Amino acid sequence: MARTAVVSAVIAAALTAAAFVLNPSPERHRERIKEAVAERSPLAGALGLGALTAFTSTYHPLGVASYTTVNGRTVSVGAFGVVLVLQPESDK
Repeated sequence: MARTAVVSAVIAAALTAAAFVLNPSPERHRERIKEAVAERSPLAGALGLGALTAFTSTYHPLGVASYTTVNGRTVSVGAFGVVLVLQPESDK
């Protein structure tokens, strides 16, 4: 019983350390935002709107994860080296 607790603690510590080390950088978030905008709209990509959005984004690190915002809206989230760009909410 004590052995499984130790193994679980070691695995949890290793996962937490990996999350800290693999937390995406601001540059990785901005690069992924540019790519996502260009994928969703080739015209917006050609006009550089992805670069503009990436430039105006604010990076927020949480240690094990991170996210970026533009005008108070969350644009991307990242953890373990992966950055996901969120779909914009359609205004109703």
